[in-house]
Amino acid sequence: MGYFARGFTRQHIVAIAVGVLVAGAPLIAFNFWLSGVIDRQGREEADVSARHAIALAERRTGEVIRTLDTLSAAGVVDCGSAALEAMQRATFDAVPIKEIAILDAGGRILCSPQQRGTAIERDVVRRILATEAIEGAPGYMLDMVHLPGGKPMVRFRRPAGSSPNAIAALVPAGMFLPHVAVHAFEQELRDELNGGLESGREADGLYAAVETRGHLILAEFGKRPAGQAARDGYTAEHRSPKYGFQVLIAVPNRLISAGGAEVRWLGLFTAGVALALLGVFATLIARRDPHNPVLEIQRALAAGEFVPYYQPIVDITTGQLRGAEVLVRWKKPDGTVVLPAAFIPLAESSGLIRAMTLDLMRRVSDEAGKAIGERPALKIAFNFASKLASDETVVKDVYGVFAKSPIKMTQVVLEITERDPIESFAATRQIIAALQSLGIRIAIDDVGTGHSGLSYMLKLGVDIIKIDKMFIDAIGTDRNSTTIIETLVDLAHNMRMDVVAEGVESFEQVMHLREIGVRSAQGYVFAPPLPGRAFLKLVDAMDGLGEQPVPAPIEAAA
Repeated sequence: MGYFARGFTRQHIVAIAVGVLVAGAPLIAFNFWLSGVIDRQGREEADVSARHAIALAERRTGEVIRTLDTLSAAGVVDCGSAALEAMQRATFDAVPIKEIAILDAGGRILCSPQQRGTAIERDVVRRILATEAIEGAPGYMLDMVHLPGGKPMVRFRRPAGSSPNAIAALVPAGMFLPHVAVHAFEQELRDELNGGLESGREADGLYAAVETRGHLILAEFGKRPAGQAARDGYTAEHRSPKYGFQVLIAVPNRLISAGGAEVRWLGLFTAGVALALLGVFATLIARRDPHNPVLEIQRALAAGEFVPYYQPIVDITTGQLRGAEVLVRWKKPDGTVVLPAAFIPLAESSGLIRAMTLDLMRRVSDEAGKAIGERPALKIAFNFASKLASDETVVKDVYGVFAKSPIKMTQVVLEITERDPIESFAATRQIIAALQSLGIRIAIDDVGTGHSGLSYMLKLGVDIIKIDKMFIDAIGTDRNSTTIIETLVDLAHNMRMDVVAEGVESFEQVMHLREIGVRSAQGYVFAPPLPGRAFLKLVDAMDGLGEQPVPAPIEAAA
């Protein structure tokens, strides 16, 4: 030992320190590089969201202006029967428009095909909150309108030919933001609030707004960040070159980015210890970095923190339980529940969505497989990202999960959302056919909210369509949405497809859906998304074995 101490000189210490620093330099550089990559990814996602919102606002506005210009050019200036018929037809053809009306010089409604007989009385309770000329559209004015019930609406109006009247179109304010994403986030937030989250919790700091050049807010979601919250997050702003609209998107860095990542420097260790543990330190530092959401999702996936919740699906003609849609929740060790909107987009962009989906399937098989397998009429549905439906190897993976599961292939439904674009219909159709050959059924989710619904229905050969909550909410209040639902139901029945209604929240909606031929539905009128134990109790209560014969499989079940 004495010889070792004498031989261990200052030069040796310096050499060891230099060696450790040289060995650790690549690790430090890698951490800086990784933080930069995640930072750029967060900024790019915020920027893409803002550009998408601007494009949507321009598209909605352009469609409304073209519709009103066409009506004015066709001589729609008064309340004649031909004019009312033309306005009604235009309202049905233009997706954003909910009402077209003729206004007098004072701005009061003279007539509208959507409000025959009661238009003038209804107009009395409408309040105009603000008015502004539309940039890039000469002669057009934009009004912010407050309707009974607190629903914000945007009204476009222009002169009706040479008459003193004006022709106007009413558009829901929510149509100017990416409606599906906002609606999905609000629904997931409400699910968790009903599941016991702290009251008053903000929607994870997400914010989106569309406003005019005069700072008139057309649509807004969330609370505008200020102070430190604004500095800690990612913001993106874009202005419309056509109409002067401006979009602001704000996302907190804890959801998407790695903003403000701090690199933990390695201290000086002896050469032997540092070199032996260098690889371990690289892994630990990467995992302990609180600003790296991709690695955090990987860690949570390995720890089994993503758990299934079950949204029951009910046969509204018999009251029987038909199955459930599986929704994912991130339950952290401290009890915090993270909403899917905070991690699903990043899981998809990072490629982790495949492992997350398969892990969810295995968990459902372990947790509820016995109860579901004993009831062949029950179906269990999983959300299936469109990029998974374009990977032929996924067929083998799904088969591997359910081949030895109590859940039979014929009880599995995979839901592909209409919101996600499909690059190759031919490749996707082959994979869908391969899954269907196993007995698995394919559904299109959120039908009617995207731009390719009919293409998906015709080209993909799916088995089920799921009508989005946006249309269900309008039952009894919006004649156009009701007509769209009836058209989708008729089309699905003619194509031998089943129909499931999403987001059903009232008995009146149930009655209307039943009248037009819808058999299966899900929503809060029946039950919120349930954790596994509560869902299994519901299954036993609604379909107790031995109490009644198992019903034959119903095509409408999802």
